[in-house]
Amino acid sequence: MTQLPAARLNLLSLCMLSLFSSALVQADNQFIAEDLEDFYGATDFVSIATGTTKRIDKAPAITTLITAEDIARSGATHLDEVLEQVPGLHVTPSTISRLDSVYSIRGIQTGFNPQVLVLLNGTEFKNSFSGGLPYTFRFPATIIERIEVIRGPGTAVYGADAYSGVINIVTKDLSKSKSVIGSRFGSFDSNDHWLHLGHKWQDWSVGLAIEQQKSDGDKDRIAATDQQSVFDRVFGTQASQAPGPLSTGYNILDVHGTVQNGNLKWEHWWWQQHKGGLGPGGAQSLDSTGYQNFRDYRTKLSYLYQLSPELSWTNDLSYLDAKSETYFVLFPAGTRLPIGADGNISFAAPVGMVSFPDGYIGSPRGNHKDSRLNSIFHYTAFTGHQLRLELGWFEQKLTPRELKNFGPGILDGTQAVVTGELTDVTGTDYIYVTPVQRSNRHISLQDSWRFKSDWELTIGMRYDDFSDFGSTLNPRFALVWDTAHNLTTKLLYGSAFRAPSFNELFLQNNPAALGNPDLEPETIDTLELAFDYQLSFNNRLALNLYSYKAKDLIDKAPIPGTSFLQTANLQDLDGHGAEFEWTWRAGDQWKLDSNIAFHSTKNRLTEQQIALAPRWTGAIRAYYTFNDQWQGSVWGYWVADRARAATDTRKAISDYQLFNLSLSYQPAQSDWQFKGTLKNLFDKKAYEPSTGAVQNDYQLEGLSIALQASYHWEW
Repeated sequence: MTQLPAARLNLLSLCMLSLFSSALVQADNQFIAEDLEDFYGATDFVSIATGTTKRIDKAPAITTLITAEDIARSGATHLDEVLEQVPGLHVTPSTISRLDSVYSIRGIQTGFNPQVLVLLNGTEFKNSFSGGLPYTFRFPATIIERIEVIRGPGTAVYGADAYSGVINIVTKDLSKSKSVIGSRFGSFDSNDHWLHLGHKWQDWSVGLAIEQQKSDGDKDRIAATDQQSVFDRVFGTQASQAPGPLSTGYNILDVHGTVQNGNLKWEHWWWQQHKGGLGPGGAQSLDSTGYQNFRDYRTKLSYLYQLSPELSWTNDLSYLDAKSETYFVLFPAGTRLPIGADGNISFAAPVGMVSFPDGYIGSPRGNHKDSRLNSIFHYTAFTGHQLRLELGWFEQKLTPRELKNFGPGILDGTQAVVTGELTDVTGTDYIYVTPVQRSNRHISLQDSWRFKSDWELTIGMRYDDFSDFGSTLNPRFALVWDTAHNLTTKLLYGSAFRAPSFNELFLQNNPAALGNPDLEPETIDTLELAFDYQLSFNNRLALNLYSYKAKDLIDKAPIPGTSFLQTANLQDLDGHGAEFEWTWRAGDQWKLDSNIAFHSTKNRLTEQQIALAPRWTGAIRAYYTFNDQWQGSVWGYWVADRARAATDTRKAISDYQLFNLSLSYQPAQSDWQFKGTLKNLFDKKAYEPSTGAVQNDYQLEGLSIALQASYHWEW
């Protein structure tokens, strides 16, 4: 593991700390005499930091909570729109995978986003091949009860991949609310429909939520050039579909079912993408024919034993089955390419020029199965102590399949013309990855010790043993000081690791890159200093300062003496930054949430700023209640200062600010609700950076409008 980094505060952080301290000194002393309830009566609670419920200002981590009410009032329709409101977190499209969402936290981001652990009701559901979320993942917002986010490491509690942050999506307990049916129609031929049913009977409660979201995508998101444009110029063909729209359509079905009796709970989740768009295409060539299918289902059984007033025992058993089917037209119909002896594109040693009248096509598929068992004990018999012990095991299995019309075992470069007929290479040495599995055993121990009335120390450690790359030990330390009745100070240290994905370890027969079974896990050590100040009952300020050292980040490097790339532990990063938050609730009518975040993250060897991740981000949400029937909100975010790679000579990436407006109406004494939402209110052309042949970057959605109606009733 890397050593604990020395805390470093840059000039910006020192200035912000000075301003923050001045605010404390100048605050009106009348607040000191008021009761604690006046300050904390509306304070939120989270469980993500320790696995036990804590007030958010006392939690031993930098946490953010977004509630169902926040989501509903903002007009957000899916997870990504909600997360853009979290300080220091920016949602950006992947540069290597279908424009999939990448959750960039404090400057750490890669194409498959494996450094962020995303949980659904406390259990992860990642794609073991890529290490990230399911391809083209989009999670509906209507079923979300709350989202809890840790910025910073969470490995001591959550294990592998809780590296730069942890996001826990908590779904609604539908038995505690009215049933609802609703529909939404909007721009880009989008339409959403949902049904929530919940019921209680004696000791039993049941819930069922079904939602479908469909859209053709914004056809004005134009890619001016692509990789085929380059090939057309070189080889005299006219196959490119550029300029043309990015393929961003989706058709998603999301189903949640729960049955609970006392302390026994069963939940089932089904998520399906049908013929989702591939963004700029699998090889940076526009692909209007290809598609992504993905199906996840997960079943989970939980039981809580209350062994004594001081001792509880929770057991979770879950099983995930995920199937992916991708149909890539990597290069379009009519392309003509130099093919080497291995059947792949080769400029260095081509055997011949081959025409592909139906396109250069690959269809990688996979079935991922994930079994998990966690057993957690909570013990509070010792005065001032809350002990948490977790024992766990999981196993991941990947069974691949692949069909294609190129590559080893199919072509040797002597063919003049190759049709669109695909060859199944499953079970041969020519597949993209062989069947693979890994298992893990882990133990985690944590003690939250209130050793004085205004001091609490949390110490934790987790040991993980993986079958494929060995073991790792990750500690955490958190000291929380109730500096004053309305001020909390936190000093936090944590280490984390990320296990290499199956892609990074075992990818083969791929012209873009090869896997490396000798990879080491990525590691990070983070030191944080945080202040949470309740200026008044309705006015909260928070300042977070952090510094981290990340080691052995995985990237691709040339294999000496060949034209191939291979994954390797290449980069070490030094990062530091600051996050400032202000929440103001002006009576019953107004609520204002705002934040601004800055980071400086450099490659330790070159001392250059990392590319693509914005150094500055900001967000604002303003809610206003006109009366009992009308509510409105304005929310927006700001993204600034994104660097390109040192070898990228294109002009600088422009900053942008986007705003959204939502208005909701519920007639008096009615179960109907209506809402209208405008996104990208000023129809601004905003771009996220590309790294391939799409030279004009990835344009974001333009102005869109959505109208929805829902009906609520008791079942």
